[in-house]
Amino acid sequence: MIRYTRYLLLVALAIVLLTVALANRGAVTLNALPADMAAFANLNFALTVPLYLVIFGSIVVGLMIGFVWEWLREHKHRSSAKERAREITRLEREIEALRRETPSPQDDVLALLDRPAKAG
Repeated sequence: MIRYTRYLLLVALAIVLLTVALANRGAVTLNALPADMAAFANLNFALTVPLYLVIFGSIVVGLMIGFVWEWLREHKHRSSAKERAREITRLEREIEALRRETPSPQDDVLALLDRPAKAG
């Protein structure tokens, strides 16, 4: 059921995007610099594209900037998680080494606690 709902939403999104593209087929000119600055710098770069490409391109660029921003912002969380994982691995190795040093527990309760849990 969820799969069909997802397909239905994707089809609806495709129809909306196609409608926007068809409604905005007019050509627009994109300039790299304002007219006065372009004349001063002798850099007159202009590109003529359909308006829907400008709209969809802006959305894609905005999403990419947002993804990169979030990835950079969450760096501290990823690094602390990696550090904790290394610490857990080190502590598990230390526990295993301590268990090998003392092979037989002195108490029956400790023997029950030290016994690995069975899957199932």
